[in-house]
Amino acid sequence: MIVDDEAGIREILQFNLENAGYKVDCASSAEEALEMLSSDHCLILLDVMMGGMSGLRMAEVLRNEHHNEIPIIFLTARTDPDDLLAGFSAGGDDYIPKPFSIQEVIARVKAVLKRTASVSETSDMIHIGEIRIDKERKMVYVNGEPVAFSKKEFEVLLLLASHPGQIFSRENIIDELWKDAPYVLDRTVDVHIARIRSKLGSCKNYLTNRTGYGYVFNCAE
Repeated sequence: MIVDDEAGIREILQFNLENAGYKVDCASSAEEALEMLSSDHCLILLDVMMGGMSGLRMAEVLRNEHHNEIPIIFLTARTDPDDLLAGFSAGGDDYIPKPFSIQEVIARVKAVLKRTASVSETSDMIHIGEIRIDKERKMVYVNGEPVAFSKKEFEVLLLLASHPGQIFSRENIIDELWKDAPYVLDRTVDVHIARIRSKLGSCKNYLTNRTGYGYVFNCAE
């Protein structure tokens, strides 16, 4: 979610982030954002200086009341060290000064999502973008809806999603998941990946093939 009271900035960020593969919602104020926010949102790009509730105050509300796990990247023209400290004290995960380059924003978004997704893997639930993986119940939810996976499909997805951004070759996947089956072929991995991507539907591009290297799971590609 992008929260900024400048329409031009919202439009530029939304256009470029959607081109990078992300699903983006926008709010023109902190108050509007708090009404829109749901568990489906995996990151907030938050302007600090806005009319009404400030971005810092919104972050404090989130950290103190609900959605306290959602990472926040502050966007602001204020770059004084005291302002940076205030942002992190309010619960920010990163801080991008204005004016900024789109490439920097996308890189920071990917880095924060990768970092927070890696932390979440220690719990029973992995939440990346629109995908939730319940490790205890062996369930996968896409856009809030349960999707049936075979045992091995679930294991492949869990392996990749537990290490977002890390490339796994076919040999790596076979060694991890078929170590007791000596005659498994590379094609077996490809077939399972194809089935997983099909079941992920609108989120299929989270799981991609890096030609010559292997498969990687990211929030967006």
